[in-house]
Amino acid sequence: MIYLVRHGETEWNVIRRYQGWLDSPLTERGVAQGRAIGRRLRDLPQATAAEIVASPLGRARRTAELIRDELGGGAIAYDERLREISIGSWDGLDYHDIDALAPATFADEDSRWEWYFNTPDGESYEGFAGRVGAWLADFADRTAIVVAHGVVTRVLRGLYASLPRETALRLPVPQDRIFCLTRGTIEEIAL
Repeated sequence: MIYLVRHGETEWNVIRRYQGWLDSPLTERGVAQGRAIGRRLRDLPQATAAEIVASPLGRARRTAELIRDELGGGAIAYDERLREISIGSWDGLDYHDIDALAPATFADEDSRWEWYFNTPDGESYEGFAGRVGAWLADFADRTAIVVAHGVVTRVLRGLYASLPRETALRLPVPQDRIFCLTRGTIEEIAL
């Protein structure tokens, strides 16, 4: 059973700057989201005994710490395979910056979901899905609370449920929900 969450809101989320492998701190709202997720997980019997695994990026680390504190302590394991997608030299840019560099990037509706994988020096879908899928294969039979990122949570849920790529990339990525992956199903748990 996997309890999958996205990190809490960051300062760059608020101004719509793409973080990729860069980072920005959680906002007050992001801290509150992390704490609320921890409190909600505390109410789920299987979650209280779960190991916590997170991306090593600061925003996910901080969210995992907040969750751990609400659960009463314990260790957190960090796994590089849960890092957000790298968009290469575009990490840290916003929509307008990217559009100025490569005007066709957001040209149509499909590009809204695929552009991450078409950056000049970032990760391809195949490479990204490969590392996320390798993590999933290692944790498929364990009970874990997983703190990751927007694109990671989309692709991970898609791989878990064998969704078509196009469907997976359109999945919502709220910062105030828990996705429970168990027995081939995905349940959304509200706070």
